Amino acid sequence: MHIVANEPSLAFFRIQEHVRKVLPLIVDRRSEVVQLQQDLQGHCYDMEYAIGAIKSIEASEQSFQNIHELLKNAIFLKQQLKYEESRRSKKEPSNNSVYKRLSAHITLELPDLPDLSGVVRETTNRVENMMSHARNSSSSAAPSGNGASELQRSHTTLH
Repeated sequence: MHIVANEPSLAFFRIQEHVRKVLPLIVDRRSEVVQLQQDLQGHCYDMEYAIGAIKSIEASEQSFQNIHELLKNAIFLKQQLKYEESRRSKKEPSNNSVYKRLSAHITLELPDLPDLSGVVRETTNRVENMMSHARNSSSSAAPSGNGASELQRSHTTLH
């Protein structure tokens, strides 16, 4: 019995039996690891894209501050014009135009903009609307199948 138990062919048979039982599990685990690696790589690319987008938004802070100052100046100038028009209309009541009557009812008062995220979101939506309108008008005028000219947007930006 001892000789039969130590026979090399029996050992090879046991090894083959073990490999046959374990190999499908190893193949399944390997495919799971490969899938997880691909998912992780995709998430890493998404994170790098999001970080780049945030850095570009942070870099545009100076531009938004300039826009904010220009808006303040425009509002101030509009108020000065309105004041001058009201002074002139008191001096010259006979000069009533439709424009002056309409502009007297239109007021432009913008709140102070300490948080620019809403402004950024609104501006983004307006630009996207203008781009889609321009794309629709250009595609109806001259249809082209070039997908490279279209803007692409990730789900990680400003939603």
